[in-house]
Amino acid sequence: MYTRRRRRRLCRTVTASHRNRFDVAVIGGGHNGLVCAAYLAAAGLSVCVLERRTRIGGAAVTEEFAPGFRNSTASYTVSLLQQRVIDDLGLAAEGLRIVPRPLANFVPSEAGRGLKLPRQTAAAQAAIAEHSRRDAERYPAFAEELSAVASRFRGLMLEPPVDPTGGWREHLRAARRLPRFASLGGRGIASLWDLVTGSAGAWLDRRFESDCLKGALGFDSIVGHFASPYHAGSGYLLLHHALGGVDALGGAWGHAIGGMGAITEALAAAAARRGVVILRERDVQRITEAGGGYDVCSADGSVVHAGAVAAGVHPKILFERLTDPERLPADFRERIRHWRSESASFRANVALAELPDFSCLPGTAPAEHHAAGILITPGLDYLDRAWLDARRDGYSAAPVVELLIPSTIDDSLAPAGAHVASLFCQHFRRRLPDGADPASAEREWTDDDRRRALDRVIDTVSRYAPNFRRSIVAAEALSPKDLEDRFGLIGGDIFHGALDLDQLYWTRPAWGHAQYRTPLPHVYLCASGAHPGGGVSGAPGYNAAQVMLRDLARRGRARR
Repeated sequence: MYTRRRRRRLCRTVTASHRNRFDVAVIGGGHNGLVCAAYLAAAGLSVCVLERRTRIGGAAVTEEFAPGFRNSTASYTVSLLQQRVIDDLGLAAEGLRIVPRPLANFVPSEAGRGLKLPRQTAAAQAAIAEHSRRDAERYPAFAEELSAVASRFRGLMLEPPVDPTGGWREHLRAARRLPRFASLGGRGIASLWDLVTGSAGAWLDRRFESDCLKGALGFDSIVGHFASPYHAGSGYLLLHHALGGVDALGGAWGHAIGGMGAITEALAAAAARRGVVILRERDVQRITEAGGGYDVCSADGSVVHAGAVAAGVHPKILFERLTDPERLPADFRERIRHWRSESASFRANVALAELPDFSCLPGTAPAEHHAAGILITPGLDYLDRAWLDARRDGYSAAPVVELLIPSTIDDSLAPAGAHVASLFCQHFRRRLPDGADPASAEREWTDDDRRRALDRVIDTVSRYAPNFRRSIVAAEALSPKDLEDRFGLIGGDIFHGALDLDQLYWTRPAWGHAQYRTPLPHVYLCASGAHPGGGVSGAPGYNAAQVMLRDLARRGRARR
């Protein structure tokens, strides 16, 4: 952290009579904006956060969607949240508790037995052997390969990307990173290359024969990603979802007690404890240069002046709505104009009178498979067809569904005896074809479209758990348009932009601007449109704050 003397050099104290003037204004009260603000304030800077909604937290919020039923509205499960952020900001002391799932995943089947996939390798082998002894024998090598590659990539998450355009210093930084990957050895480097450049489908087909196992593992290659598991680059998505962990369990996923809003509530408390001023219902409309800094103008007419700005919003919002495009280089404007941002995701929150009664594993009494990630992913071909359907028709005939029932772990979310479920579904396009011809014009979602999509999802789950539809007490559905309108996820993209190879690392969001600095002086990007991308990780907010503190220190030295 920073010494008291250095804090004095970095900052000035804002008096009560000048609360519209801050060292830094953070636009957006999502988790990354809060992380960035807390680190800046901890270094002694005066910081305010401007949040458009009444509720702080962006897409990581817990809300009541039916009387007595609360759930994580948009983001719904946790793994990527960086332990360093948890520890530095004292989130456990603020009440945050994250519990790993007792069972990693469960893939139900319509006929025959489903696949329960534990976290522990030996237990997973035993479960896989019920479907394929060959796959069970090969699984430990697969798990070891993926873990080894993921462990090297984890180190990149809390580091600004190397900038190949930055001269010899950046080339030296790149050279210093090579040993961590060289230590993988020849086979490990081959796996790394296959994952980063190839398709998850091909990688899994070479290793396994069981459809349900490949479907379970292949889900991570398409979740939040409008693509087939056989597309080049889908291997990286599989890897991206293996970069986290819960309670030192690498690659594990878990539940935040109180829902995902518990994370952002803890972050907001940590930020406020460090002096951050959080301003709600401040719908920022414009950022304009003024007085050696920026005026941040909101829809209600209020103005906050700051020496620097950290934008915790989607790149297209920052560069196409909030700032003057003419102040941006032409090639950068073109890059943002063509920024691919569509994860084709549909979210539903459902109140249940009873737990799903799966045909392959009967019973409505709480069991470990009810607390798992329940994946409607019977095989890679199923995932491929879901993409093909959506590309042609707008959404999948048989959607890919991840069903989580967090109330099996957290009884604060539903009345006694009842439950809440999160359904995260692929693939549903942001705009739908207007007519039978796939090449016809596109149209917006309607209420009827939302109802039909929800019915399709419910029907899909009910094929595996026949009691599911009749057990529903209430439901809230969010189309890609709803995700865009409510949470600023342009294109409905949960990652603020596709995690394709040409939109990753030193190209996120653009060459020469991947280190959180934008073409606008003292304006920074601190959200998922920057490295390392999407997921509730806090990494973009952390990295942006470190870059800003170094820049502000240099500016202070230059002034002296």
